[in-house]
Amino acid sequence: MSTVTSPGIPTGTSNGSAAPPAPTMPIDMGARRRLRRRVGPFGLTAFSVGSVIGAMWLVAGPTAARIAGPASLVSWAVAAFMLLFIAFVYAELSATYPVSGGTARYSFLCFGPLAGFAAGWASWLQAVTIGPIETEIAINYLQPQWSGLVDSSGLLTAKGVGVAIAFMVFFTLVNLVGIRFMAGANHLAVYWKIAVPLITVGALAATHFHTGNFYSAAGGFSPFGAQGILKAIPLGGVVLALFGFEQAAQVGGEAREPREHLPTAIISSLLIATVIYLLLQAAYIGAVDPQNLTSAASWLNPLNGQGGPYGPYVELATSMSLGWVATLIYIDAVISPAGKAALYVGSTSRITYSMSRAGTVPRLFDRLDNRGTPWFSIALATMVGVLVFLPYTGWSRLIDYLAAATAFMYAFAPVSLAALRRSDPDRYRPFKVPAAGVFAPIAFVFANLIIYWTGWPTVWRIAAGIGIGAVLFLVAHLVTPSARRKPLKLRSAAWVLVWLIGILVLDALGPAYVAGVRHVIPFWWDMGAVAAFSLAVFFLSQLLALPWEPVEDNVAKADMCTSEEDVDFGAGG
Repeated sequence: MSTVTSPGIPTGTSNGSAAPPAPTMPIDMGARRRLRRRVGPFGLTAFSVGSVIGAMWLVAGPTAARIAGPASLVSWAVAAFMLLFIAFVYAELSATYPVSGGTARYSFLCFGPLAGFAAGWASWLQAVTIGPIETEIAINYLQPQWSGLVDSSGLLTAKGVGVAIAFMVFFTLVNLVGIRFMAGANHLAVYWKIAVPLITVGALAATHFHTGNFYSAAGGFSPFGAQGILKAIPLGGVVLALFGFEQAAQVGGEAREPREHLPTAIISSLLIATVIYLLLQAAYIGAVDPQNLTSAASWLNPLNGQGGPYGPYVELATSMSLGWVATLIYIDAVISPAGKAALYVGSTSRITYSMSRAGTVPRLFDRLDNRGTPWFSIALATMVGVLVFLPYTGWSRLIDYLAAATAFMYAFAPVSLAALRRSDPDRYRPFKVPAAGVFAPIAFVFANLIIYWTGWPTVWRIAAGIGIGAVLFLVAHLVTPSARRKPLKLRSAAWVLVWLIGILVLDALGPAYVAGVRHVIPFWWDMGAVAAFSLAVFFLSQLLALPWEPVEDNVAKADMCTSEEDVDFGAGG
């Protein structure tokens, strides 16, 4: 196949050996303003690290230990291994197709508008919820110092809703100032968010670290067996705590040198977070008083009922007379979730911006101000996010929703990578996933296992949300004047329907440890069934993917490059 060159889009040989030419002209030569490429390598990494480390570090380790005991360390390693496959996929996609809101665009390039909308809608469903949930978590941690924000059932009071809205407005203003300011502010927050957990680990380990807790106390290293290790991944908050590494890809259209720095930012952020969480898990297990670990059941309540409003790490620090560590955690309990919320307000806007650029939502969502900021999409993210504060549920009840929605978003990436490798083989790929023909199917299997593990009550809601979004999209398409309609490429999107129906059926039959579900497929066999189904859907998607001509056309119209004046070489980070 001959190389098809679009203005400003670097191409090369199919093996990626040719160096890309320097971009000279922007593809979008219309009157619309363009995003500004102002985020450097550290800024990209900070976006992903800041999105991974939020409020979950305060509770994920102790919760995982309740389910798996010391073997929760294995849970973190397994979850990180699974997500590393997906991170590698995002690394190649983001470097090869560096557009803002990348999670909403990759599937559009190779499967057309309907499948692209489904992927973008799944991305938006999780992103628009994370900011408000992290805000609500921060307010819950303010409650002990500022009473009246949360009622006895864990819901925000009228006063709490007012404070939450004020937080969201502040995050909106920070994002409206521009990506350069947001990146600078996030730098400082990330330094803090990394330092406090590491200081906590060092202080606890230096004061009390009981090595016997790992192998001889309370049933040994793995008191709940392999099932406990796997249960801790979704139910202990392990996998959810590691989500967010892909956030650098969401600002790919605003990175100064995306082809060089996006892969490093995505992969390194996951590795950094994994190390931090493993250290936190080990510090918690070692700090527990051995006298409280008399049986395997002791892991359910190793602090004898003490947890306090700030969680187990504060209680451990206080019991060890480490008041200064407890104070740091008090402060971080507000800063970490608030910082993550601010990032997700921005990333949510990039998703709607990207969907608008692809033509799957109205063009008003890609409106930019003179700083290259998608102001309308940022305002929309805030307005929709405020609805999450309505008093119908608490943040803790939405955790499973976030895990499932994020896994649905992740699942679109591996099929897109494989399809683009086949339909766009001559594109220059600065970073290439090794053995992508094996890597991508495995990543898709892992994403579907995470979906499956969250359980039927959550999965059917996410699938229904994607279905409702697709219906609204089709209705909007039908009422659009025929002269402006784009072909939907229904054939290329058919695999999405097969996938959603199949994963719903599997989740209706299990998993074996989710209460209220009729367990038809035995444990272990159920995961084999999910893997087999995932592989079948994966290869179906490749048969239905668009051929190279429409893919090249889609890529040529993507705003992946900048003119020299779009690059702010003086920006920090």
